[in-house]
Amino acid sequence: MSKYSKQDIIRIVEEEDVEFIRLQFTDIFGALKNVAITSSQLEKALDNRVMFDGSSIEGFVRIEESDMYLYPDLDTFTIFPWRPQQGKVARIICDVYNADGTPFAGASRMVLKKQIDEAAKMGYSFNVGPECEFFLFHQDDNGQPTTITHEKAGYFDLGPVDLGENARRDMVLTLEDMGFEIEASHHEVAPAQHEIDFKYDEALTTADNIMTFKLAVRTIAKRHGLFASFMPKPKQGVSGSGMHINMSLSKDGKNIFDDPSGELGLSKEAYYFIGGIMKHIKGMTAITNPLVNSYKRLVPGYEAPIYIAWSATNRSPLIRIPSTRGEGTRVELRSPDPSANPYLALAVCLAAGLDGIRNQTMPPKGVQGNVFELTPEDKERLAIDSIPADLHEAVEEFKKDELIQSVLGEHISRKFVEAKEAEWTQYRAQVTPWEIEEYLYKI
Repeated sequence: MSKYSKQDIIRIVEEEDVEFIRLQFTDIFGALKNVAITSSQLEKALDNRVMFDGSSIEGFVRIEESDMYLYPDLDTFTIFPWRPQQGKVARIICDVYNADGTPFAGASRMVLKKQIDEAAKMGYSFNVGPECEFFLFHQDDNGQPTTITHEKAGYFDLGPVDLGENARRDMVLTLEDMGFEIEASHHEVAPAQHEIDFKYDEALTTADNIMTFKLAVRTIAKRHGLFASFMPKPKQGVSGSGMHINMSLSKDGKNIFDDPSGELGLSKEAYYFIGGIMKHIKGMTAITNPLVNSYKRLVPGYEAPIYIAWSATNRSPLIRIPSTRGEGTRVELRSPDPSANPYLALAVCLAAGLDGIRNQTMPPKGVQGNVFELTPEDKERLAIDSIPADLHEAVEEFKKDELIQSVLGEHISRKFVEAKEAEWTQYRAQVTPWEIEEYLYKI
């Protein structure tokens, strides 16, 4: 059931003195875009008549087919609490359509909607709770980001050691003003690293919330003279930032992953869902970890997963089953990072899990001990494989996985591969300070 009608939004805009409305959408690579209109143009926007140049957005369309339209999702209307109280600013998240009224094949939000519809055909709704980590760094004299921090706090530390505590508190209060239910916030393992967790929700709402979360966090950080970075691994020698994805399926209002009579309290569907994720994880990784930098986080020694295994007893494998049962029963995928496009990341997770359920794909036996301590012989005996080691390998695995490509569709798959292969080629051509330090004097 819709939360707002067109008339509701027009009334709220007038009553709350909203002057600007940002029509937001997300590109293929997870960047938030927007077209700003004044309140005088609101009715036009609500009638899906606001047009923009799609050829200016990376990965969208060619110049000869550039006219595209924004279709607002009325339920995403919200007023930004950090903007002026007179002449307020609101936003509405939009879907992207072609000039002929058909959905645009490169619209990532539509990709997730399609997979949600596939789940609905099987009687399921997909619920997701993300764990978003980020760093708070200083800015230089020109307001540009650095990787400098004077903080030395660690996991769960508090002020005055945690120098970002005030900024994080303001982020939480701002998010609550925007309708988020914040479950917890804390300092993370690395100096200047933080995490704010918000309550799980239906997948599309969660993906929208991730995009809103990142915008709010960056905005409030700026007000504190800091820069919030969601880069997976901005500093060598410390933990990187992940975006663990907690997932469950509901049917008739009941969490179907929960089965008190099942092994570990899990249903067959839960095991099949795990099996599907493990089957497709190599092909998914380019989507859940889309940057060259993403793979600097996925290395031994920093708790980030490397091996394709699951466990209900420890945090070292790719997939963890938290101890909560009942309605809280869930599957936690630990490899994704916050640079991922959340619409595409959740779409491929859902598609892989549903594929596991359709084909009754049982996962291998769960790992009980620390998977990082297993010897090569142990991993071979247990048939434990590794996720892709770099972006090039991840793209090659993506190109092999027909299911994951079909989820994204031909347009996004082609544009994504082209962009990531170009990114890898550019990266390979770099000569890094490490290479100079390591080789210059030796050769």
